Amino acid sequence: MDRRQMFIPAIVIALVAASMTFADTIRLKDGTVIRGQVIGFRDQQFTVLVGAGARGRASRMMLYVEDVESIEFDSVNPPNTAGDAPPPATQPSTPPANAPRQTASNPAPSSTTQASNNWVRINVRVLADNTANGWTNTGLVVRRGQLLRISATGQVSLGNGVYSTPAGLPTLPDPNKLIRDEPTGALIAVIGDDNDDFIFIGRQREFRAQRDGVLFLGINEGNLNDNSGFFNAVVEAEVPSAQPR
Repeated sequence: MDRRQMFIPAIVIALVAASMTFADTIRLKDGTVIRGQVIGFRDQQFTVLVGAGARGRASRMMLYVEDVESIEFDSVNPPNTAGDAPPPATQPSTPPANAPRQTASNPAPSSTTQASNNWVRINVRVLADNTANGWTNTGLVVRRGQLLRISATGQVSLGNGVYSTPAGLPTLPDPNKLIRDEPTGALIAVIGDDNDDFIFIGRQREFRAQRDGVLFLGINEGNLNDNSGFFNAVVEAEVPSAQPR
């Protein structure tokens, strides 16, 4: 979907085939550095795919969150999934420069992951331009019902000398922005790679995920081609084992 048709089956196949060409960098507290692919988080453990055998199969390893110092998510390679994880997530495809971006009603940059009091914390730079079709992959695979807290700071350029904070500009008109009833240039989110249920975040918001999928962050604007800069976002996710049943 241009920004709503972001995920095209042919691109999904190509990215999955090349999934081990790029890798996330996981640094452990004992100094060990692992190059692999983070595909999920459950029961305070990260699931990581490492290497590839003769038949293209990767080994799976589990890392306890307390052993992880940091995770740098590859900005090109989104998390794939296996087993009982959510369906594969792909980076948004890049449309032509003049392609329209879809609208909807209101509903990488390096990332450092920490865990405290049953929460996982990820720092993400949300690019304001059209890199990856305007969506920043947080690398976080969320589950339906999981409690999320997102906050952001910073200032980005929307072009023509106009600047916006994560709260956005309520008086700046933009008929092509994704959430028409929310301020232009504000921070927004979407969960999964196959829907247009965009979520207004602004400076901060706490909410429960309505579906499984990878969390993406972006800017509520129709034309990203003349944008520059980034927001510094902090994503906190309640670990699944701590959720009420």
